[in-house]
Amino acid sequence: MFAMQGIDFSSAEHHKVVIVGTGPAGLTAAIYAARANLSPLVIQGPQPGGQLITTTDVENYPGFPDGIMGPEMMQKFEAQAERFGANLRWGMVTEVDFSERPFKLVVDEEKPILADTVIISTGASAKYLGLENESRLLGKGVSACATCDGAFFRNQDLAIVGGGDTAMEEALFLTRFATKVYVIHRRNEFRASQIMQDRVMNHEKIEVLWNTVVEDVLGDTLVEGLAIRNTETGKARTLPVQGFFVAIGHQPNTDIFKDWLDMDETGYIQTQPDSTYTNVEGIFACGDAQDHVYRQAITAAGTGCMAAIDAERWLADQEA
Repeated sequence: MFAMQGIDFSSAEHHKVVIVGTGPAGLTAAIYAARANLSPLVIQGPQPGGQLITTTDVENYPGFPDGIMGPEMMQKFEAQAERFGANLRWGMVTEVDFSERPFKLVVDEEKPILADTVIISTGASAKYLGLENESRLLGKGVSACATCDGAFFRNQDLAIVGGGDTAMEEALFLTRFATKVYVIHRRNEFRASQIMQDRVMNHEKIEVLWNTVVEDVLGDTLVEGLAIRNTETGKARTLPVQGFFVAIGHQPNTDIFKDWLDMDETGYIQTQPDSTYTNVEGIFACGDAQDHVYRQAITAAGTGCMAAIDAERWLADQEA
């Protein structure tokens, strides 16, 4: 009898493939694993569909020339996975034990699951400032992805908060569409690389607001401006913008795996080159849980495909 903090695994469900998390990565993995007759169990996590559930129009995913709403797109992914036999289940994996096979997982702190292989696609969460109206206007002018949403703000004034390379890259990207881009930073110098700083500082469309914090996002149904304050003078004012981008980093949703899997200093799962293999044989990682560079739906789906194929081949090798 297996036991993990009082959980009885002696009569637990046993699956060949368990996918932890959904979104483009997890659901693509589910489609491929299901078509390979592996009958994957998908534990959907706290936000089924991943970050795209909070996205309005998706215009950069191939196959949708007129664009598609993020939630609708994820519903199509789910329907396709279920069509081939994937078992999508509500719940959240709250504990794991990867010390031996079959691997042990606990869902919602009480439900035991055994798995021959595990595909981790728990994604990452954008860090936000924590303002009430920031969350209320998410997808209505507030965004954490300039690459995803910048094109919706043509000929408008925009603001972005952050001071690292990502903030610099996204500010420069936004200049392709915006009339003006304000870069808001709470300190008097950036932490970004010098070359990125130089590009931002020398761009005619960009204005940097040093020693400035955002205290509120203004607007009833769409972003109409920001309430900002200078931390040195204490002076508060309204900055009239139609879009607000937050670029203060992402946090991978990987905490429950930290005792078992190799990660970088931020918590992104490290995989072997050109594969989704982790340091534990039989455990695979895909999507934003292991990708801190691209963080796009299309790249997440690609690594989800890779993870399912890697898992299928690994299982075949074990059974050979």
